[in-house]
Amino acid sequence: MSDETSMTAKTPQDQPLLDVRDLSVAFGEGETRSLAVNRISFSIRKGETLALVGESGSGKSVSALSVLKLLPYPPASHPTGQILFQGKDLLTAGDTAIRKVRGNKISMIFQEPMTSLNPLHTVERQIAEVLKIHRGMGERQARERVIDLLTKVGIPEPETRLGSYPHQLSGGQRQRVMIAMALANEPDLLIADEPTTALDVTVQAQILKLLKDLQRQEGMAMLFITHDLGIVRKFADRVCVMTKGEIVESGPVAEIFANPQHEYTRHLLAAEPKGSPPAHDDSAPVVVRAEDLKVWFPIRRGFLRRTVGHVKAVDGIDVTVREGQTLGIVGESGSGKTTLGLAILRMISSTGRIAFKGADIQGLGWKDMRPLRRDMQIVFQDPFGALSPRMSVADIVGEGLAVHFPGITAEERDTRVARALEEVGLDAATRFRYPHEFSGGQRQRISIARAMVLEPKFVMLDEPTSALDMSVQAQVVDLLRDLQKKHGLAYLFISHDLKVVRALANEVVVMKSGKVVEQGQAHEIFEAPKTDYTKALMAAAFRIETAPEGVVSA
Repeated sequence: MSDETSMTAKTPQDQPLLDVRDLSVAFGEGETRSLAVNRISFSIRKGETLALVGESGSGKSVSALSVLKLLPYPPASHPTGQILFQGKDLLTAGDTAIRKVRGNKISMIFQEPMTSLNPLHTVERQIAEVLKIHRGMGERQARERVIDLLTKVGIPEPETRLGSYPHQLSGGQRQRVMIAMALANEPDLLIADEPTTALDVTVQAQILKLLKDLQRQEGMAMLFITHDLGIVRKFADRVCVMTKGEIVESGPVAEIFANPQHEYTRHLLAAEPKGSPPAHDDSAPVVVRAEDLKVWFPIRRGFLRRTVGHVKAVDGIDVTVREGQTLGIVGESGSGKTTLGLAILRMISSTGRIAFKGADIQGLGWKDMRPLRRDMQIVFQDPFGALSPRMSVADIVGEGLAVHFPGITAEERDTRVARALEEVGLDAATRFRYPHEFSGGQRQRISIARAMVLEPKFVMLDEPTSALDMSVQAQVVDLLRDLQKKHGLAYLFISHDLKVVRALANEVVVMKSGKVVEQGQAHEIFEAPKTDYTKALMAAAFRIETAPEGVVSA
């Protein structure tokens, strides 16, 4: 296995493009200073892809941001180390020198394009700004280059997108714009920080293939940061595995995957949702049934705002969810998955029949629906955004009890909160802390406890694992399966992660553009998909690891 820390003499031809030596990153000052990265070393040569792999908090992104000196200095500092780029130490470079490197010789793609792009500037302005600052281009020359870049990254009809704002683009299109910005000045090194985590599986595969193709064309090196080893297996040449701020194992990808030496590497490789969903049971009592459900949003134009058409977000769908069973809803962003779930919960207007435990609830008003809310709960995708930062965990989990069980005492409410937290694997003693004091996985457990404390019959789970590390995903899937078995819960599980759906759902509905493309028992859908769209989803989710070397299925 190659030793990343070796410092043997190199000829100019063998000199790495980027050579990180003994790098440490600390936050704070004096006795309060803590090490986020502890003496790591790695190198990247021209045209090579190095993957930096680890779970949240391992120090991956902090290490990458250090390369371009993008950390807040202070409180960040570097007690030890060098970052040599083309032989020059970037850590000791002045502001003027480092600005010439940023966006010019080294570019970076961030994880969430929506927060990385300026919402007030058009696509053209944001990409052209890079060209004007670093290359001194004029308006006309910059526009031609922007169109060329958008074409290169696969944006259809790029001329029509020049005046678009980020919110007018899909997630995949926004990420392509970020890539165009990063490649504008033909960098020698591209740093990609979790560039596909927030994307659907099919879009993820397209972006990875795009990056690989562009790398071949431009001959650039790439530092690829991820927690998904399935991507690393076919995308990277070498890999460094990080945990707790240290690189615990490194070497060629094939070697690491075939014969991992460190316990943490083996843990990451095994971290995938496992187990089987409950057996399909057509005789189980029906908890929720929707028939011919439609959610159409009007398109209004003109001075009088007349309705000229409709966006058919959900268009005539029938679903049934039974006690102790899980119905998985899958499809790409914009397919109508979440809209369907919200309509079933009567959180948005819809037409068609919705029955809960045999009773028609479609015509019920807000007051009549309120008593049913305790039995119909929801767990959201982003636990940090779903939990109030101003409320303690005890208040967050107990809020529903105060609404639906106003007669119980404060002591009884606290007992139920503590019991709910312990049931989801959290220490009840932590209930007086606030959400920011917990990890992402712990926050999602708090969200689940908030739903479970009311002892519901039906739970909608909207992408509850997409923002979590692989190992934490597996833990949450096991937790949800255990809770379902214990309480006979009916789940509506919405996700674009088919590996998680396969571990939880016994029936699957595949959606596209508001319609059902395919529907049936999970094992039939996963083992023998019938439609081309479902086959494409399966290929993107499961065959990425079996694609030919350097090729990612799209």
